Amino acid sequence: MRFKITFNRTGKQRMLPMDYQYYLSAWIYKVIGQADPEFSDFLHSQGYLNGNKSFKLFSYSLLSFGKPVFWKEKSLFEIQENKLLLSVSFHLAETAEKFIIGLFNNQQVYVGDQFNGLDLVVTQVERLPEPVFKSTMSYRAVSPVVISLKDENSKYAQYLSPLNIEYPDLIRRNLLVKYCSIPNITILPDHLNFQFKMKSESKSKLVTIKPYTKEQSKVRGFVFDFTLTCPAVIHQLILSTGIGEKNSMGFGWVEVV
Repeated sequence: MRFKITFNRTGKQRMLPMDYQYYLSAWIYKVIGQADPEFSDFLHSQGYLNGNKSFKLFSYSLLSFGKPVFWKEKSLFEIQENKLLLSVSFHLAETAEKFIIGLFNNQQVYVGDQFNGLDLVVTQVERLPEPVFKSTMSYRAVSPVVISLKDENSKYAQYLSPLNIEYPDLIRRNLLVKYCSIPNITILPDHLNFQFKMKSESKSKLVTIKPYTKEQSKVRGFVFDFTLTCPAVIHQLILSTGIGEKNSMGFGWVEVV
């Protein structure tokens, strides 16, 4: 299920680091931890398991803040708006709707690093309606979709472009492994219809994770439009958790076109 969070900017600071996604992820974990430390610890340390893979099964969009001034040389946005919007999604039962709304309402957060950031307060949380799920749906990747391969002899993962011949199959495998990590799911047939088709050119995005720390790293993803044919439960999963890897870090958020 998806929710729209409305923030008001409370401080005078207007500068926001371009790579702010990590700070949002840390805030979401913190909010979850305040309500249910056991669940928060589970997401941090384990997540939903399928073999040796772990999935957090939540995601979030980019912040919406109108048309900022972009200070390219400093990698900063100068925010003009007082109201900012964020969408978050969770793979949870319908009964959790009121819990999530109560959890995030009136929360305060500082989004930024030790040099630049915004003081925000949540003024509204509302459930977003779901689309009618069909076997074939069209999407726009709003935040970068990450698909990677790691060679045994390489220290770093290779981030793949959607033009890579293996990309559709890796998208399929990622979604199915993620789906199979959910307890008490409906078993899908072995030979399900799965077709991934690009509908636009892709644009590369390089995002810094945990900037100004010893754990700093860079992740490359791609934004593009695509159509996907698959079972409706997979489409529901995409809207609840994102597509591709590192969804709980703000990657792979899509909107239905």
